[in-house]
Amino acid sequence: MKNSFFTIGNIEIGLDCPLFVMAGPCVIETEKICLDIAGRLVEIAAAVEVPIIFKASFDKANRSSISSFRGPGLDKGLEILSAVRKKTGLAVMTDIHEPAQASIAAGIVDCLQIPAFLCRQTDLLTACAKTGKPINIKKGQFISPDEMKNAVDKVRASDNDKIMLTERGTFFGYNRLVNDMTGIETMKKLGVPVVFDATHSTQQPGGLGNATAGRSEMAPILARAAIAAGANGLFIEVHTDPKKAKSDAATVMPIDWLEDLLRVCKQIFSIIRK
Repeated sequence: MKNSFFTIGNIEIGLDCPLFVMAGPCVIETEKICLDIAGRLVEIAAAVEVPIIFKASFDKANRSSISSFRGPGLDKGLEILSAVRKKTGLAVMTDIHEPAQASIAAGIVDCLQIPAFLCRQTDLLTACAKTGKPINIKKGQFISPDEMKNAVDKVRASDNDKIMLTERGTFFGYNRLVNDMTGIETMKKLGVPVVFDATHSTQQPGGLGNATAGRSEMAPILARAAIAAGANGLFIEVHTDPKKAKSDAATVMPIDWLEDLLRVCKQIFSIIRK
């Protein structure tokens, strides 16, 4: 089986490539907040010598409550992501929820992301694949690592092999997610790099009734464990003021934690690959 190798911006992505990180706020709140966070990410990436891709969503279509903040929408959101890209030089990525959004988003961002709940949606996967852009497919909380072969095959059927898979926990009932670190190796055997989502993995879905609860303090522990288990990259939602975050406030990690965490993860990454 051919192993996927591609670039996002100027970042090499593959099974044998250096550690990389996807980071940013869960949802686009304002342009200023995105630029403030992106500016910090540029500094952190330079300090630890680990490349970072900026991630933020223009719409969170699967919020627990009808009244929850969803984001600025497609047009305004892509405008802000474009500004982040131009002003910071960071590659940018966002998730989409509908096939019609794929080609529009692909005109602005460097990577498209398939949300975990939608990883089985054939039309969405093929629409993303046909853009030719790199695609990050988050493993559904409701399926096994082995089943992600079907998602990979759907993208490859459209002649796109720029694929990453992301582990983000599995439903275990009663507002609980559990991570099976052996799933990282299982998915890597599909010939694609595997990313570990350290912050969403701390979620307690619906744990607050009308919102998701979580334990963000556990994110660094999971991140270190995932790198030791062989993850190729990390996905970490960060914020300059987590308590005021308009989405995933219970799980988003303070950006002040990121530099020290990446220094340790880089060391682990180096050790296990010697």
